[in-house]
Amino acid sequence: MMFEKCREILLQESDLVQRIARLQEVVWEAVISRDWTDFEGHFSELGRLGEEFSALEAEREGLFTGIHGKPGDILGFYAFASQLPPDQRGEITEIYRNLKLEALKVQVSGDTLMGFIAGARTTLAGFFEIAFPDRGGKLYTPHGIPVSHDMRSMVLNRCF
Repeated sequence: MMFEKCREILLQESDLVQRIARLQEVVWEAVISRDWTDFEGHFSELGRLGEEFSALEAEREGLFTGIHGKPGDILGFYAFASQLPPDQRGEITEIYRNLKLEALKVQVSGDTLMGFIAGARTTLAGFFEIAFPDRGGKLYTPHGIPVSHDMRSMVLNRCF
């Protein structure tokens, strides 16, 4: 029973990591092509998927806490796996290793993406600060209302 539950959670986590990776590729394409149309929607979807992943991870780690009476971690997983028959142990450890590898790739890609976006925002903020020193670093809508320095501020009237 524990094997099936753990396997099910790991497969759900793997599916989520794949969905996150595909959405990150969409965001990369949007950044490269300067398509800011649904940029915030993509980020909120990434946040939602991340929360869903964290909940599944906590559920999986809870399984190991129930078995060993201490917080689940990588050692808890392998202690659990060591108690399984060889065929189940091989299957579940392969799923786990692939999940960890894919999660690491997604994390590195996400960190790179966020670094790229932060650099672009810093460059734009510097440009506006130099080009319009009288505005004190603030950006305004076409109606004269100040806007925050998030991704919505990158396009004003769809042109500079």
